[in-house]
Amino acid sequence: MSIKQLKEPFQYKKIPIDDVGVDNKKRAKNMGATLKRIGAYLGREKGKLILVILMVAATSALSLLGPYLVGMAIDDYIVSRELAGLGYLLVGLVLIYLFHSVTMFLQNFWMIGIAQNTVQDLRKDLFKQFHRLPISYFDKRQHGELMSRLTNDIDNVNNVLNTSVIQVFSSILTLIGTVAIMLMLSPILTVVTMSIIPAMFLAVRWITRRTGPLYKLQQKDIGEVNGYVEEILSGQHVVKTYSQEDRVIAEFEQRNRSMRNTGFWAQAIAGFTPKVMNTLNFLSFGLIAFIGGALAINTNLVTVGVIVIFTEYARQFTRPLNELSNQFNLLLSAIAGAERVFNVLDETKEEIDEKDAIEISSTKGHVKFDDVSFGYDESPILSHISFEAVPGETVAFVGHTGAGKTTIINLISRFYNYDSGKITLDGTDLKDIKRSSLRKQMAFVLQDSFLFLGTIRENIRYGRLDATDDEVVQAARDANAHDFIVKFSDGYDTILDQDGSGISQGQKQLLTIARALLAEPKILILDEATSNIDTITELKIQDALKRLMKGRTSFVIAHRLNTIQEADKIIMLEHGKIIEKGNHDELIQKKGHYYGLYKGQLLDTAN
Repeated sequence: MSIKQLKEPFQYKKIPIDDVGVDNKKRAKNMGATLKRIGAYLGREKGKLILVILMVAATSALSLLGPYLVGMAIDDYIVSRELAGLGYLLVGLVLIYLFHSVTMFLQNFWMIGIAQNTVQDLRKDLFKQFHRLPISYFDKRQHGELMSRLTNDIDNVNNVLNTSVIQVFSSILTLIGTVAIMLMLSPILTVVTMSIIPAMFLAVRWITRRTGPLYKLQQKDIGEVNGYVEEILSGQHVVKTYSQEDRVIAEFEQRNRSMRNTGFWAQAIAGFTPKVMNTLNFLSFGLIAFIGGALAINTNLVTVGVIVIFTEYARQFTRPLNELSNQFNLLLSAIAGAERVFNVLDETKEEIDEKDAIEISSTKGHVKFDDVSFGYDESPILSHISFEAVPGETVAFVGHTGAGKTTIINLISRFYNYDSGKITLDGTDLKDIKRSSLRKQMAFVLQDSFLFLGTIRENIRYGRLDATDDEVVQAARDANAHDFIVKFSDGYDTILDQDGSGISQGQKQLLTIARALLAEPKILILDEATSNIDTITELKIQDALKRLMKGRTSFVIAHRLNTIQEADKIIMLEHGKIIEKGNHDELIQKKGHYYGLYKGQLLDTAN
């Protein structure tokens, strides 16, 4: 059975784990590249890392010196019944273990700081990358799945850095030191102690070949579950409206079961490691006691003290191997998460301006489409679109769903790049203008008004962060929002959550209009700004929009044609092509498609 089959309903008794495998060469290549990149982040804390390594070396040396002194005490003082000097040796042992505790504290303390700084940099780079990526990247992915990379995956890296780095360094140094001293004391017992290594190697290899792909699959399942939960929680109104609770619960159960399945096998197989190591450790103790005892009785090759030292060193020998194998399982989980993070960081489709793109500080708002065509993923959406919006003019787009209205707005905003033709602003190709400076000249009032967690004042000020409190209040007055704001006990300091709980949809829209007014844009984009609003609030919004649109080039998407009758130009789209163009009166006189749509809406309203 393959890894893919593990995603079937959870039946752990029937899954033959021997078949859980992966292409080792491919996995090792990815692992090495990921570890190298994590190492580059750790390299930013080079000074502290050197201190940690020094403390790890001191801790390993002290941990080796303690058992050696115990063996000396047995051979030189206890067996010979010579107590003179034993007190000094015991004081030395106390100091050794005291310094051992101090060095362990320092290495852990400094390593925690290194780990926190490293994941802080990693999290910062990932968050910055989110803002460099185009809108198209987010349109194709679940937001919850991306959030999982910023939280869960990076947390896995953090947990491993806090423990594994020290454990790996300490284990390697302890192994080297232990083998060196054991060889010095008794080559025969050293060979006996190391005889369990092949069994350990085979056991660890068998385990890690299975846990590696499982950890990677587990991280993928966690991301999918997070994405699904975020999607369903955001759409609770729709779920409940259509009574789809049972269906979404069933779909969640399927994803949750898949995550439980992979999680079970990842943890269960990884859990074999300490059991195998403990068994081999006990076997090593028995061999040392039996062979060492025989040598001590029949020869002078070893002493009782040496046997005691070897039993302790055997534990210290297998303990690093055990820790390395355990840390390797954790490392596989962290690498799986780090790979998902680096996949986003390596995304090449960033919003990168052209090499010679210019910065604009102002614009007249003269926008011109010249034979523009565009398609999403080679699927044609717009075909040979040409029109012009002179400064201060209002251009409205109408048409059935999928006609291309929103796509035109996305091209004006440069959320997407057009495939052919040209779009110019004041005679300059949009591709020759830096996106950030272009968007600073624009403001958006969309159908789904979005508010951030914070006060009303902060949400309005988002349009221009350096605006004064008086300017914020004036923008709210111009947007007809001031009257309902001051009715709150905290007024402009009222805290809103992301959903704007406590205020109506129309009030949220008035706040977004106030935000746009404060931004003082030259180009305004309105996407169904008055849809799903009650009549009284719609009148307030229409009045606020007139103030907002005055003197600005405005692009309006509308389904209700009565809201755009005063537009300077109305462009009707069908299947990505312009089929009619003119003002309201001109299009009515033509008695074409627009006329038919307008009359149809009048009849619907009358009925």
